Amino acid sequence: MGSCNPMMERVEEVKLIDAARLILKELESGNKLSAEATRILEDLGARLAVMVKIDETRDGEEDGNEELSDMKGRIDSIHDKVMTWEVGQSMIWDSGPDEAKEYLKAVDEVRRLIEILEGLNPAKNSEEHELLRKANDVLQTSMARVEEEFKHMLVHNRQNFEPERFSFRSTEEDVLDDSSRFSFGDESVDDSIQRDSISRGSEVHIMDVINPNVIPDLKNIAKLMFDSNYNNECTQAFISVRKDALDDCLYILEVEKTSIEDVLKMEWATLNSKIRRWAKALKIFVRIHLASEKSLHDQIFGQNESVASFCFAESSKASILQLLNFAEAIAVGTHQPEKLLRILDMYEVMVDVTPDIESFYPDEHGSYLRTEFQDVLTRVGDCVTATFLDFKNAVGSNVSNAAFPGGGIHHLTRYVMNYIRTLIEYSCSLNTLLKDHAEDHDQDSSSSPDTSNTFEDDGINENSCLSPMGLHFRSLMSILESNLKEKSRLYKEEALGHLFLMNNIHYMAEKVKGSELRTLLGDNWIRKHNWKFQQHAMSYERSTWSSILNLLRDDGLHHSGHSGSISRTLLKDRLQAFYTAFEEIYKSQTGWSIPNSQLCEDLRISMSLKVIQAYRTFVGRHANNISEKYIKYSADDLENFLLDLFEGSPRSLHSFHRK
Repeated sequence: MGSCNPMMERVEEVKLIDAARLILKELESGNKLSAEATRILEDLGARLAVMVKIDETRDGEEDGNEELSDMKGRIDSIHDKVMTWEVGQSMIWDSGPDEAKEYLKAVDEVRRLIEILEGLNPAKNSEEHELLRKANDVLQTSMARVEEEFKHMLVHNRQNFEPERFSFRSTEEDVLDDSSRFSFGDESVDDSIQRDSISRGSEVHIMDVINPNVIPDLKNIAKLMFDSNYNNECTQAFISVRKDALDDCLYILEVEKTSIEDVLKMEWATLNSKIRRWAKALKIFVRIHLASEKSLHDQIFGQNESVASFCFAESSKASILQLLNFAEAIAVGTHQPEKLLRILDMYEVMVDVTPDIESFYPDEHGSYLRTEFQDVLTRVGDCVTATFLDFKNAVGSNVSNAAFPGGGIHHLTRYVMNYIRTLIEYSCSLNTLLKDHAEDHDQDSSSSPDTSNTFEDDGINENSCLSPMGLHFRSLMSILESNLKEKSRLYKEEALGHLFLMNNIHYMAEKVKGSELRTLLGDNWIRKHNWKFQQHAMSYERSTWSSILNLLRDDGLHHSGHSGSISRTLLKDRLQAFYTAFEEIYKSQTGWSIPNSQLCEDLRISMSLKVIQAYRTFVGRHANNISEKYIKYSADDLENFLLDLFEGSPRSLHSFHRK
């Protein structure tokens, strides 16, 4: 049937010929063609072959029958080859590269023959239609086989992960930090609270997760399956194998599948260990396993970026969600102070790998995982904030029913100071998380009204220069001081209450002075608290020694009406009263405690200068009026007795005899 517009048909034909000449010219230039261009040209060739067959069929029935006979022969030959492998038990790719190459070539040929037959639009029940059906059967059988070979090759060519190369077990055997063992009520807390040494900012490390020698074969199988429209079968086979491989990676990293309910029921010692392991495992999993997995997907499906992205997201989804599920469980758990360091470790490692997650899942296929990761990170961050604020409240509400023995450094003081000194190492994270909860002013309620501005620097408000974390730390220290002041009121002896505050405030000042807290809180804070503990030291001395020193004054020693005459009886009684008072002080205050040796030495020197000097002067001044038998202790004796004070073990002078 002729065209209704021969002129137009001729014009279109000229255009087609010109386009064909351009294609030939480009091919002759020797320029490398992209995979997409090659595929299009192959399809064009197949369609031209179909057109030729159709034209030949129209030219003569005899030629058409001859072509069909030839196609039938080829399909029968390929069928026999395919079925030969179906009978045997061995794998094609295990039989050598030549066998595999021949098999792929045969299957690709049947695929092309199907395209030619489909281009003929054969009528139902025609010979062409029957031939097309048989060709499709052969293709279906061969696709099932290459899918099996594909999975077999992926499974049996996995490269073993070598955990010792990226070991995180070395720190697992370290002594557990105090955050996992101590609470406000534990008197054994010391200075060893520390963060985990998780490396930060380490680079991505790509391993060969599949034997590189089989990558070309895997790519060829994937291309054939896609060209044959078995896209879903290929991607699902790949995803299922690689999903299992990533699950095995988590198993090697000792990340177990646990429900949120199970995590919430765990004892803290167990949970602490799991969090430490999780934080290190997340870094290794993302920086090594995910990076290597992404590389593999790009190698196999590199010609189709969208397919590679889809397969990678689906392969890794379960593993990522397993890791996030644990973090989610921690985030919804209780906000005990001992958890804060561990949760901060989780938060920081998640922040650290966020750029990797963003780069691994850049498109819509990974958007769910990107969003889920960010949501869980936000919840973990909120948990850090809530735990820190609850920690502050816990410090303020910590109640003691009895005075702390000996007036030493309260375990709450040790815990808080060691805790916040460790938190300094998380300053970047804490400043970010606490910026919306910053304190507006210094809550130093322990400062008396007339001294609160004693150490202001030129009228500058230090708070205006403090970071959000600095403001919160200053507020926390003030809360701690207020609590300590309340605890000091539990002592029956006023002097012991002052000694307690002296010890604890001195400890706070020394902790700040000897750490990064000094930079955070400033020298003004240290000067103010040095002044505070010195004030309590002086108050202790007044409370303890004022009355006893009054006994060493001459007031009231003269005979009535005789201003120059000293009553020996009054002198003896006064001296005896001094000895009795000193012995009582010795008996009680040898049981008191000043843990800091330098502070203890300074206070003893101060007492010696006041008490021993007053005693020596008093005895020397009245040597002629005091019988030797009434001198119970020499000045040197008393000075030695002062050295026994504050050792934390009560002693008595009743058994003492002068030599």
